Amino acid sequence: MKKDKHIGLRIDDETHYKIFYIADYEGRSGSGQILHAMRKCIREFEAEHGKIPYPPQET
Repeated sequence: MKKDKHIGLRIDDETHYKIFYIADYEGRSGSGQILHAMRKCIREFEAEHGKIPYPPQET
């Protein structure tokens, strides 16, 4: 079975509050909201710079 990765993340109180506020508004958990934002960042990067290969290609 594939295991998800875990990231420890330190954020200030204001950012934490605002992320969880938005998450609640959009019907997501806090973790789900952070994952949503990360995926959006990846989509935007790939739209501008091209697809990031995964799994990484060995050289």
